[in-house]
Amino acid sequence: MYQTWHDLLFMHWRVPVEALRRHIPPVLPIDTFDGAAWIGIVPFRMSGVRLRFLPGLPWLSAFPELNVRTYVTLDGRPGVWFFSLDAGNPVAVWIARAWFKLPYFNADMRVMPRGQGCIHYTSRRTHRGAPPAEFAADYRPIGDAFDAPPGSLEYFLTARYCLYTADRHGRILRAEIDHPPWPLQPAEAEVRCNSMTGWIGVRLPDDWPLLHFSRRIDMVAWTLQPVNSPAR
Repeated sequence: MYQTWHDLLFMHWRVPVEALRRHIPPVLPIDTFDGAAWIGIVPFRMSGVRLRFLPGLPWLSAFPELNVRTYVTLDGRPGVWFFSLDAGNPVAVWIARAWFKLPYFNADMRVMPRGQGCIHYTSRRTHRGAPPAEFAADYRPIGDAFDAPPGSLEYFLTARYCLYTADRHGRILRAEIDHPPWPLQPAEAEVRCNSMTGWIGVRLPDDWPLLHFSRRIDMVAWTLQPVNSPAR
């Protein structure tokens, strides 16, 4: 599947591994940097969503998304584990839940550009039967773009070229992801509301998060494949 991501804000907090462990299958080791796990909240919008060899559909190919994530490694392959992915397109949510086995949720979302490169972003989960979650912020880049050097925290957080999930039988699945290195910029944000992690029982630290902005990146995601390692 092809897609382009726009106007991303990476928000990351250090958290204890044990705060996340019960939400992730035991076979998946949680990655740490300087002894801590990291949880990320990433608002953005996507466009050009389409399957290989097919054109994009106007009513399906562009919508906002907001994901909550952490980082794991299995069989030497560092990747992303998603706690939730809220999206502003019900059809895309249905397809992603059915095909990619990912915890997508319907949400009422708004993304509006403001002056001086600022992005106004709001999201309120509306998925039937799902726990509530809201996010509202204004954010913008405040520095030059750079590529994260290997070994840096920024590289650890963003150089992830696969995602992991589990099906209803507990089997671990992996999807390969391909994209150029993230063009990251330092960022600032005014966060007015953020309850994205409360429903999983993770309290974010009072410390201000590490913030990075990325204007645009093109990526390809392949279909899920079973991982040979046992899930239990």
